[in-house]
Formats: sequence, C-alpha cells, structure tokens
Amino acid sequence: MFFIRPPGVYAPQWDTDALVAALAREALPADAAVLDVGTGSGALAVAAARAGAARIAAVDVSAVAVLTTRLNAWFAGYGRRIRVHRGELLRPVAGRRFDLIMANPPYVPSPAPEPPRGGRARAWEAGPDGRAVLDQLCAQAPSMLRPGGVLLLVQSTLCGTGPTVERLEHAGLDVTVTDRRMVPFGPVLRSRAAWLAAHGLISPGQDKEELVVIRARRPE
Repeated sequence: MFFIRPPGVYAPQWDTDALVAALAREALPADAAVLDVGTGSGALAVAAARAGAARIAAVDVSAVAVLTTRLNAWFAGYGRRIRVHRGELLRPVAGRRFDLIMANPPYVPSPAPEPPRGGRARAWEAGPDGRAVLDQLCAQAPSMLRPGGVLLLVQSTLCGTGPTVERLEHAGLDVTVTDRRMVPFGPVLRSRAAWLAAHGLISPGQDKEELVVIRARRPE
C-alpha cells in the first residue's frame, strides 16, 4: 500500500509494530469506536480500520501529521471512517467514549526540563523521567473508555512500567503487560547514552531498550 511518511512526521517503528500486533488480538465489538492518540502518519488508525473498527478518531498536535494521516486514510480507502483532529492529547475528543484507545506517546527521557512545544522532537521528548505525556494519558484516558473498553499503550521501560500500571489500576482498570520487545537504540538514545547512564537509566555500554505494551481494560 502507498503510504506517505514526510520528514518531520513520526514514521512507524518498533513501537508501532508492537501496537499493531496487540490490536490484532482485540475482538472489536460491532460499530466499534476507536481513538488513536498521537497518530503521526496514521499507521495505527489505518490498522484499526482494517481490523473492522467502524469509526476512528485520530489526534495529533502537528498540522503536518494531521494532513499526512488524512491523506494516508484516503489512499488506504478509509477516508470516511477515519476522522483526524488537531490538538493536544485528548482535548479534541473531550466528552467522547471509545471501545479502544491506542497511544504511542513521547516517552524518551530528556535532559530538557520540559518537552518541546514544537518541532519534530516533540514526537519523542518526554522530560527528565520520560513521563511528561504518559502521566497525562494515565489520568485522562480511563474516563474515556466505555465499559469493557481497552487502552493499549506502548512505552519504554526507561521511563518506568510500574508507575504506568499503578496509575491505571488506581483509575479502576484491569491492567496487564502483554508484550515485551528488546530493540536497538535509535539515533536519539545513542546520542544521549552518556546522559542516560549518568542518571542511572541505563547501564554503561547498554545499546538496547525494552518496549512494553500495556493493556488496560475498564470493567463492564
């Protein structure tokens, strides 16, 4: 399938593949409503449409990502089922409820005290502990799930799996870690390996990180 991946838009990578695999295991209800948070190129939104979702809302703060997702949705034949919104995290769909929420948020620990407000790096930079966006999602997403609805979230263990699980359980969700993948450092992590090691986030000489998919279900 023809798929646009322009410079400046987060392209599908290991974390995207992990979420697509997790999505394939979900039994979507008839007329399922799905939300893709931080859609980037729209790869997950298109995967949800292929999996049978009736209505998909895709959200991204980047205007270029929004346009890219719209084009990719139409090229894939799902332009009428995928609605793309520009805005911060869940704000564009506030008040709505979903059967499935997918999120591949920024999770890379950064020397910068806060994530950037613009530019390409906002797709991965997540503050000194990597949790600037993760914690917001854990606070906001549970209330947007329908009874029986599922949140699928991918992150690195560099920013702590335990805090994510604890926050989602505190919100009343049933939480499991369903996937673990060891992947080689990309350019960003390689460039700051010394900083990560100095702050105890990796071991000296470490060149791989573990990605996890967290599944959190709202009870019926």
